[in-house]
Amino acid sequence: MKEPAKNLGSEIERALSGARKRLTGGWRELLARSSGAMTHFVGGPKSASADAAEFPEWALLAAESWETAQSVIIRIEAPGMRKEDLDVSITANGLRVRGEKRSAGNDRTRIYGLMERAFGRFERTIPLPHNIDASRAEVTYQDGVITVIIRKSRALPPTQLTVD
Repeated sequence: MKEPAKNLGSEIERALSGARKRLTGGWRELLARSSGAMTHFVGGPKSASADAAEFPEWALLAAESWETAQSVIIRIEAPGMRKEDLDVSITANGLRVRGEKRSAGNDRTRIYGLMERAFGRFERTIPLPHNIDASRAEVTYQDGVITVIIRKSRALPPTQLTVD
């Protein structure tokens, strides 16, 4: 009788170990891929029905950046925002995006069953290469995505190298 119970215990232990590995693997991937994308929001909404601790202060502002021979392109997801609430600038440290994400509802009597969205003021800086011409940058905001195209100060077409 002990043998089936022992086997069942081993199977449960293996299943829990596998679940733990998948879960921690997911967290590791999120942290690795998000690098600077986890953005701190300050001064979000407060609810009379909930502790302020229930409202997220961190959210993901996912971005992508790539280069062509002539330009650097950066796209940042900022859904649910108005373009008037965005401030995009180029600093010595990179492309700085600041803004305020506002809650659509001002009903202080809401009782939330789920709150994963962060609201309030935020700032995120994305590093840029040195060979850019900031005076020729273009910024658009469409469908919740900020797109910044920055011309390079000198185009660098790919150079074919010979392998010896």
